[in-house]
Amino acid sequence: MIQEKYYDFTVIFFPAKEGGFTVYVPALPGCFTEGDSLEEAQVMAKDAIRAYIESLQMDDQEIPSENNEFISRIRINAIPA
Repeated sequence: MIQEKYYDFTVIFFPAKEGGFTVYVPALPGCFTEGDSLEEAQVMAKDAIRAYIESLQMDDQEIPSENNEFISRIRINAIPA
């Protein structure tokens, strides 16, 4: 029986001006995709990550791992001029 291996990647979703989302996976250089909705962009991101990993495996290359960084949002009040 083949044992499944799981990978966790940070995925960044950028709203596109024309609608939908562009997706970027920082740990996988050049791994971009897009979707017309957030749900579609998430599905497309999974497909892009799988294809990227399969390509690395076919070329006997190491699969990059996250370096424990994460993205957060911080809100601050603007200082009046």
